[in-house]
Amino acid sequence: MTDIGIGILGGGYMGKAHSVAMAAVGAVFNTTLRPRLEMICASTPDSAEKYRAAYGFARATHDWRILVNDPAVDAVVIATPQETHREIALAAFALGKPVFCEKPLGASLDDSHAMVEAAEASSVPNMTGFNYIRTPASQYARQLIADGTIGTVTWFRGEHTEDFLSDPQTPASWRTSGDANGTMGDLSPHMINAALALLGPVDRLIAEVETVHSQRPGGAVTNDDHGQMMCRFASGAMGQMYFSRISTGRKMGYAYEVTGTKGAIRFDQEDQNALWLYRAEGPEATRGFTKILTGPAHPDYVPFCQGPGHGTGYQDQIIIEARDFLEAIATGDPVWPTFRDGMEVNRIVAAAMASSRQKTWQDVSSF
Repeated sequence: MTDIGIGILGGGYMGKAHSVAMAAVGAVFNTTLRPRLEMICASTPDSAEKYRAAYGFARATHDWRILVNDPAVDAVVIATPQETHREIALAAFALGKPVFCEKPLGASLDDSHAMVEAAEASSVPNMTGFNYIRTPASQYARQLIADGTIGTVTWFRGEHTEDFLSDPQTPASWRTSGDANGTMGDLSPHMINAALALLGPVDRLIAEVETVHSQRPGGAVTNDDHGQMMCRFASGAMGQMYFSRISTGRKMGYAYEVTGTKGAIRFDQEDQNALWLYRAEGPEATRGFTKILTGPAHPDYVPFCQGPGHGTGYQDQIIIEARDFLEAIATGDPVWPTFRDGMEVNRIVAAAMASSRQKTWQDVSSF
């Protein structure tokens, strides 16, 4: 086993999740590379030190350049606001350091293009963070579709819906300013990534995006509250997706349905340890959706728990991501989703925003 110095930029919500994941991944998956929590970076010296002490890092800094350039930091995890991703990633790649970057890859499609070019020019491992598709249930759904269990896929419906801004009296904040922090920039990438993982590339789409609550206590809202789109996949399947931060009652509405010629699949992240499968076989009277509880027979379940139906949680998805990133570094082989895969999501978001403005279908290849 070989240790590897990890530097994490950001100590908040995702910074904590990645810190915990890097501390646990070696024990959970018995990885060849064993992370050493070398340095954490936050916005101020006090917050950086607070996170260092809480998460178990050796050192802390409030300057991302110090972290990226430190020789004891072998790999970089970016969990900072989207507008910072590009500069940090390019600096790390210039030093030949592997980079894991939280979604969305960049604050704009131009950012993503630049980050992909730098990643591929450096030839070092790179990954984009899309954790929800890594649940054992969704990994199993990918297997079922790839194996032809539900036949030829004809239709996909996906949503990422939450309600953290459903109350119009919730004050304006950083979330209500800038396209990167709107629903299309923040929430839609997760479900778009799921659609690509399950069905493959999207050829064309038409979308509507709007701001429902244009004024909030404290200021004007300058980004979008929700959006919908219809799309056609390269496979020929039809698709429909909806994204919202004002979907009253929804807490983690990452949900999808996939319909095929021999069956169908349903999944909802609010019940993330269950997958519903319909098989068009047997007597009509006995047909129906079967609830499959995840267990040791499903991907990446048994390292966490040997009991069927006991379930995995959100943090476990981040640990699976950490395992994949370490494997990419150890083997030198790309692990999905790479930066290029992350950029594909950004291309679809850009096409959707253009479609909403121009009120017409858009070819994703044009972006």
